[in-house]
Amino acid sequence: MPHTFLSSKAIPVRERLIMALDVPSIPEAQALVEELGGSVIFYKVGMELFMSGDCFGFIEWLKQRGKKVFVDLKFFDVPETVGRAIRALSSKGVDLATIHGNDAIMQSAAANKGDLKVLAVTALTSLDRGDLDDLGFKCDVRDLVLSRAKRALQIGCDGIVSSGLEAAMLREHLDHRLLVITPGIRPVDNREEDDQKRVVSVEMAFENGADYIVVGRPIRDANDRRAMAEKIQAQILGVFAQASASN
Repeated sequence: MPHTFLSSKAIPVRERLIMALDVPSIPEAQALVEELGGSVIFYKVGMELFMSGDCFGFIEWLKQRGKKVFVDLKFFDVPETVGRAIRALSSKGVDLATIHGNDAIMQSAAANKGDLKVLAVTALTSLDRGDLDDLGFKCDVRDLVLSRAKRALQIGCDGIVSSGLEAAMLREHLDHRLLVITPGIRPVDNREEDDQKRVVSVEMAFENGADYIVVGRPIRDANDRRAMAEKIQAQILGVFAQASASN
């Protein structure tokens, strides 16, 4: 596949991998970060870890080690409340954060983000057509994702979280004006018990236009976590090196 939609943003290649710290405690997260060492620069902190203890202390711990931090809490509340939460988070040295909601929520977050980059969630990668029907979204998932991405761009959000299955469509319609962060990455065949339904490979995600990918279980559950992280880093480097060589 031609690298038509490959990211042109000035992002260091090794920062394009975001490791999801989906573990139940901060000591486990710290041990995992230390185990991975220099193989991962960017980490995602989600709801489970945020509920387990002094997560702001942990964020400071990460920053002291030269790591970047993506807080994925998908803020959804009264717009003023979301704005205040984003403003508070922006003072903690966090690099990326997610919100989820309507135009007023996105507007409030964009107005209060400071140096923090705000990402709007389009459609969760754990949802398929049947799930969207249950939630009352009768439109095609691609139409839903594109609509939400256009609104996020107009309102002033910095990027979106979107499946790699829709990334190429977003680049085609919106060019590279938004950051695209793609979860649901599976370097190997998806297992039946996996709750991520709309998944893509590392190469496909970047070829379709992702700026960053989020990887959790494939690294966390590997026998050699650092080796798996380095394998994914090599795959990412290979995509961009191939594109450079063909230009």
